[in-house]
Amino acid sequence: MRTDDWQLTEDVDDFLARAGGFLRSRPALHTMPLTVTEKLRAHGPDVYGAGATLFGRLERGGEVCATFYRLPSRGLSLTPLTPGQADSLAAYLAGLGRSFPNASGDHDTATAFAEAWQRHTGVTATLATRIRLYRLGELTPPEPGPEGRGRTAGGRDLDQVVRWCGEFVDTVGEVPAVDAASWAGSRFADRHFTFWETPDGTPVSMAAATSMVAGMVRVDPVYTPAHLRGRGYAGAVTVAVSRAALAAGASDVVLFADPANATSNALYQRIGYVPVAEWAVYEFSGPNLPEGSTPSRTAMDPDAPEGV
Repeated sequence: MRTDDWQLTEDVDDFLARAGGFLRSRPALHTMPLTVTEKLRAHGPDVYGAGATLFGRLERGGEVCATFYRLPSRGLSLTPLTPGQADSLAAYLAGLGRSFPNASGDHDTATAFAEAWQRHTGVTATLATRIRLYRLGELTPPEPGPEGRGRTAGGRDLDQVVRWCGEFVDTVGEVPAVDAASWAGSRFADRHFTFWETPDGTPVSMAAATSMVAGMVRVDPVYTPAHLRGRGYAGAVTVAVSRAALAAGASDVVLFADPANATSNALYQRIGYVPVAEWAVYEFSGPNLPEGSTPSRTAMDPDAPEGV
């Protein structure tokens, strides 16, 4: 494979003009590049911080067959690659003197790239995070469900949403922290939030969804305060946002879950979510690690897994 089959650009419109059809062809599996590119297209190049986003596409016979992106000061995010394609990309980027703190993708792709990157650069690659991607099959609300109802969060709910998102990132160990001062620049600011409320109107759980792109909506995050867990609220609010996505015309409703969290994985499968792929994040350490790199917990950012 010729390394010049990989084409690079920092222009999101140029990237989408060539690779948009490929990304839309598998919206569930390509959930992250779809939402990232849409956010960049809608809000401008600085929405993820100062610096350019790097995009890459692999073309064979005039057809795009793989892509990657790298947000400023963050890691490489890859669509599925064969081992040969992973090696080709690693050789190409190493030859250009590129560096990054981590790489993520489906497990086989991330592993193949990490091994290739070690060979071509001499860095050490360490498996840092495992994440499971689910796609909604037939939505099956839990019976019996908790009393109450779902309610779309509005402007008057912003303080509650910000507070719970801050608690969420603390719970999962995500950085940076979220508070009122940092809200506008956080990955949650453009989400559409729903509360589950008890009959007296008290919010007890929260879930959010991304805007629809290529018929795909991702549920993220899902959060219930620790003292309210185990009462069915997380399942109820996840059903509520999932049902709303379907009603809006979504053909693919997806979410990420930590495979080590047996409770959330069992819950999502009970309400109709089906595993699609195992995701992995590899951290790189050694002489090519750039200064100021983002810690591994945000390697999937802005699409880190949901809470409980």
